[in-house]
Amino acid sequence: MTTLIFIFGLLFGAILQYANLNRFNTISGLALRKDFAVAKAILIAIGVGAILINIEVALGLANYHTKPFILGGIVLGGLIFGSGMAILGYCPGTLPVSAGQGSIDAWIGIAGGLFGGFIYTILMPYITHILGPDLGNITLKTVLTQNVLLFNIVTFMVTGLLIALSFWINKKEKYKNNRWIFSGVALAVLNAVIVLQSVLDRPIGASTTYLYAIDSILEITHNNYFEKIQNPGHWELIFLAGALASGFLFSLVRKDFKLILINENWKNHKGISKVNRIIWAFIGGFLIILGARMAGGCTSGHILSGGMQFALSSFVFAIFVFAGLLITGRLFYRE
Repeated sequence: MTTLIFIFGLLFGAILQYANLNRFNTISGLALRKDFAVAKAILIAIGVGAILINIEVALGLANYHTKPFILGGIVLGGLIFGSGMAILGYCPGTLPVSAGQGSIDAWIGIAGGLFGGFIYTILMPYITHILGPDLGNITLKTVLTQNVLLFNIVTFMVTGLLIALSFWINKKEKYKNNRWIFSGVALAVLNAVIVLQSVLDRPIGASTTYLYAIDSILEITHNNYFEKIQNPGHWELIFLAGALASGFLFSLVRKDFKLILINENWKNHKGISKVNRIIWAFIGGFLIILGARMAGGCTSGHILSGGMQFALSSFVFAIFVFAGLLITGRLFYRE
């Protein structure tokens, strides 16, 4: 089982690298509204993945794994996560891939993420009142559970709209590289395979790794929250280890492995100070994990996996993530 999870992590990393979706310049480019590859890949992944997963569930081959709509956590966590993502230029799932490729700022972001996990563990008992209320698992399926025909019609309408929107953005952007299409579809297929009962019976995810790792290292394990995250955290740690190895191996194959701290977008907007980049990379890593744990997931475990299952919590989280990302991008990366 461990080997299989690791292999899926390798594939995850390879898919991201194919379209450079893990790169700082790509993600910060979205914050700067200059590169929409990540947004397009997410849209097409959710559209294709929703069709695949709902077919699997209808055939009894898979189960839904959605996250509850915890209003305060989704809204505040989404804004914090988006802000950290803009500053760091990575998300919890892309960090190890880029770290494997030699991105020093990604390693610093991982350190910041571990610190964020530690702080969240300490603060969690005191902030639960601002994370609620818990509105439960609200999905298209739960709303239309008594009307299968209408559910199928709405599913295909929404998936068609998401896929069409990705191509509309691409047309407006006049982006000639279409690798985002392959990566988006591949992410959908990968998640659809992993979620099968006969395979792993769970969706992909990343952010729980950071809390699981730091709490295990510091032996902060005798609490209800660690017991809750222990199994998914262990799974995601192996998955991201595969992603890290993927970043290293594929960069060697492509001969583009390079130790780098200051990327082009950062240099153009924030200068060449190494100390400045190190500080902000750490802060960004701290923010993405703090925000992700407040919301109960991140880009892969919430937006992608939850979006494919039409979970309201995941769509709302995505809205606030992109709001935080774009607002921070506009303010933080001023010329």
